[in-house]
Amino acid sequence: MSVLVYTENWEGQFKKKTFELVSYAHAIADQLGTAVTAISIGKVEDSELKKLGNYGAAKVKHLDTALETLDNQIFAKAIADMAVEEDSGVIVFSDNFTGKALAPRLSARLKAGFAGGVTALPESFDPFIIKSKVFSGKAFGKVTINSDKKIIALQTNSFDIKENPVEVAVEKGSLEGDSSLKLKDVNKVTDKIILTDAEVIVSGGRGMKSPDNWGGIEELAEKLGAATGCSRPVSDDGWRPHEEHVGQTGKVVAPNVYIALGISGAIQHIAGISGSKYIVAVNKDEEAPIFNVADFGIVGDVNEVIPKMVEAVEKLKG
Repeated sequence: MSVLVYTENWEGQFKKKTFELVSYAHAIADQLGTAVTAISIGKVEDSELKKLGNYGAAKVKHLDTALETLDNQIFAKAIADMAVEEDSGVIVFSDNFTGKALAPRLSARLKAGFAGGVTALPESFDPFIIKSKVFSGKAFGKVTINSDKKIIALQTNSFDIKENPVEVAVEKGSLEGDSSLKLKDVNKVTDKIILTDAEVIVSGGRGMKSPDNWGGIEELAEKLGAATGCSRPVSDDGWRPHEEHVGQTGKVVAPNVYIALGISGAIQHIAGISGSKYIVAVNKDEEAPIFNVADFGIVGDVNEVIPKMVEAVEKLKG
């Protein structure tokens, strides 16, 4: 029996969240006295695949494919076949867009219990009990999975990346599919960083006063290599497109750094950013609720603070 972990790649490269996921899978495997098998789908070089061994993956099953976008049905079947082949009792995904698309399908195929929004290692294995976020991140719950196979979706930034170097074996395969059935990802086509994948997000609210003031946010995001987001009132008023809306009814994100500019911090918005590792807030109201969750806060007019932030980033970059 092994622990199987799905390792998503971005244009052939693994990101921090992938190594966090493999570190987490290794910790579970260590408690179970077994090993980690990572599955990677897409065009990824051997040198990149072998990086997974640094974090505890003893085996990497690499399926090359002509498919250029995620096909839920084809990918889920391939992962299910791999889980059976490897006799995997625990299967780990990231709790992001891809994980939410694949894990439920896999659960149905394998008749496996599923826990999403997981934030910690299992509290026990018999019975299998694990902690997860519920009610859009406003509370925690303990989920018991009684099936033979368990599927877990780990929330980003919930587990420290840990190097656990092991000898890694890379096994090659291929994944067939109808490459003519492609879903266009507008954000990727325009080279825009997708919110749910971003390591840094610069987000604005009504405190920006006008959509004409958004140039500062875009400049700061460009300097930081960040995605841009916004609060719901901003998207509702048409200042920014709805795909940038962050919050309980928009995109739920978990970047390393979330910069909230002129956002008061309504509970619905907080629910969408609670998984962020660090939250930086700028607001002229020192009693704004956003400061209750922020790790760093600046009291001031955002339109005066943003140019200073841009200047500081430029100076830091030399």
